[in-house]
Amino acid sequence: MKIKSFLAKPFAAYINKTIRKGAINALISQEAIFKELIKTGSKTIFGQDHHFAEIKSYEDFKAHVPLRDYEQLKKWVNLIKEGKHNVLWKGLPIYFAKTSGTVSGVKYIPITKDSISNHINTARNALLCYMSETGNSVFANGKMIFLSGSPELERIGGIPTGRLSGIVNHHIPSYLRTNQLPGYETNCIEDWETKLDKIVAETIDQDMTLISGIPPWVQMYFDRLIEKSGKPIKDLFPNFSVLVHGGVNFEPYKAKLFESIGKKIDSIETFPASEGFFAFQDSQQAEGLLLNTDSGIFFEFVPANEIMNEHPTRLSLKDVKIGENYALVVSSNAGLWAYNIGDTVKFVSTNPYRLVVTGRIKHFISAFGEHVIGEEVEYSLMKAAEEEGVQITEFTVAPMIQKSEGKSFHEWFVEFENSPVDIKRFADKVDNNLRGKNIYYNDLISGQILQPLQIRPVKKNGFIDYMKSVGKLGGQNKVPRLSNDRNVAEQLEKYL
Repeated sequence: MKIKSFLAKPFAAYINKTIRKGAINALISQEAIFKELIKTGSKTIFGQDHHFAEIKSYEDFKAHVPLRDYEQLKKWVNLIKEGKHNVLWKGLPIYFAKTSGTVSGVKYIPITKDSISNHINTARNALLCYMSETGNSVFANGKMIFLSGSPELERIGGIPTGRLSGIVNHHIPSYLRTNQLPGYETNCIEDWETKLDKIVAETIDQDMTLISGIPPWVQMYFDRLIEKSGKPIKDLFPNFSVLVHGGVNFEPYKAKLFESIGKKIDSIETFPASEGFFAFQDSQQAEGLLLNTDSGIFFEFVPANEIMNEHPTRLSLKDVKIGENYALVVSSNAGLWAYNIGDTVKFVSTNPYRLVVTGRIKHFISAFGEHVIGEEVEYSLMKAAEEEGVQITEFTVAPMIQKSEGKSFHEWFVEFENSPVDIKRFADKVDNNLRGKNIYYNDLISGQILQPLQIRPVKKNGFIDYMKSVGKLGGQNKVPRLSNDRNVAEQLEKYL
């Protein structure tokens, strides 16, 4: 056994034990974090604006601090850009994480001296929990890759600014630097396809043991490796044993990824965002991701169907229920306060608190009152795909509103790895699955307000070509699963 994996085992056992204990005391941790956040926040401009000195309880907090998205927080972020101290958190942020918003354009999310450990340590803890549970520590001896954004940072208001994955790249521990690929210069390449070719050249003859990234871009990496070598991934990297993924639901990509690898390997799901590292898969045996309840973040949960209300219900962790769909709201030592991150989650366990990510608040279809969400379309498509022996490369859904003759319908743009034998039968299965998941959609079909969904096959690499055409190829960029308009659909019509 090599030295890194040998030394990692006792540390993994210690961290795993600590996390198990923390999971039992989740509510106590949340209460302590809440008090510490209010205490520190009371000395900030935001805290003074919202009378933090009067906040003695969570009920007080809800009365003083309304829910906000980035647009509503931006005026305080702009003060930070102007050089003001103690605006959202004490001092100045040490970074801005730059991310693209669907409405706000570019967003600048503060990362502070207190919050950076949340991003770094949670990624580490996910690997150590896996190592402790499975006994697999040998991956620590080989080469590891994270398909990430550029680590080059610009300065906004004097604050180093870049993509979160690029920022985190600067904090990889020295003992892992020798294991990390690709090299710094390759990671700095902005053009995704040029970067991917360089990554392939740098890694194709290396002992890769762990690969991490957003599933569609990992698949693109695998495709290039196979194209260049003519071999499945297991033959190129015989010691490759751990796939770390996040950012999108794994299920639509899982079959094709494992087929490309040539065998099933262990995978670890994570739930990171610029606003915080919220949850991670702590066990290969249990469903869902363990909520990160002791890492500087206080969580609130709003019933997803109320998030657009003027005064929605706001719940702390102790009041959540299994199976309910919630919008996730965070306050943190990064200086975010009652911040709606835009994701929806559903608890699968409350002892400990484990959840699954169900979609994005703004990614839905309700053009006809049906309010179909991401979790429902993913389930409906993947169930039909499994039954028909079909693999899906990528997909998105949009409403098709008929202006003249004929009934309106949901239009599904699907890129197949292998097409169904009978596309009409396949579409009918997907439609029936969706009707079983969403009562409003079922009523619209039964009442002949809508006609059943229609599937439009997209040509091979059509989604890649689309993402390239809009300047969003690679990195952390994702295709929306569904939209309430036809902006994406109209672009994809070129790639049918």
